[in-house]
Amino acid sequence: MNRLVPGSLHVVAVLAAHCDDIAIGAGGTLLTMCAARPGLRVEALVLSGGGTEREDEERAALAAFCPGADVTATVLKLPDGRLPAHWDEAKDAVEDLRARCDPDLVLAPRTDDAHQDHRGLARLVPTAFRGHLTLGYEIVKWDGDLGTPQAYQPLQSDVAETKVQLLQRHYPSQRHRPWYDREAFLGLARIRGIECQERYAEAFYTRKLTLSLEG
Repeated sequence: MNRLVPGSLHVVAVLAAHCDDIAIGAGGTLLTMCAARPGLRVEALVLSGGGTEREDEERAALAAFCPGADVTATVLKLPDGRLPAHWDEAKDAVEDLRARCDPDLVLAPRTDDAHQDHRGLARLVPTAFRGHLTLGYEIVKWDGDLGTPQAYQPLQSDVAETKVQLLQRHYPSQRHRPWYDREAFLGLARIRGIECQERYAEAFYTRKLTLSLEG
């Protein structure tokens, strides 16, 4: 399997429409990066859930998924499921994030996600992060919108297990959802692992990559 090894990785921006999106889509990747790079700076933006129990869940979860990292989290109060009607506020939030950081990597929803909030945020990201390596994470759900990813982050078995445990521990408000369970999260990770010749993996989608092959 071909591997793309990034150069410096000091600052990572992670964006989500909802609390728990980041952990579901890229929790294992965050665990892996933060373990390998103590002191990594993680700038997180979540558009909804602010001022509710969901914000408390998200802040505790980000701390757990980013051990040893310098985490800054902004959780806003945009209404769930209504991002298209709040486009200006969402765009301002993304541009504010860009103004305070110049990340080496951006993790955000993918542009063809079936959920209108995920898809809307994904389309805003390149308007602010124009020259950045951006990877779109995927979220399993009833829409049946999983696609064919272009990039994979292999996960050690213990990391995949830790991700599932942290998802259950830190988001009790979501446990009633029929798709929110161990089998769904590990099952998708196992499928993505098969696709990249690993045991487990998280998968990502990207539109543009710049190669540096002269070295």
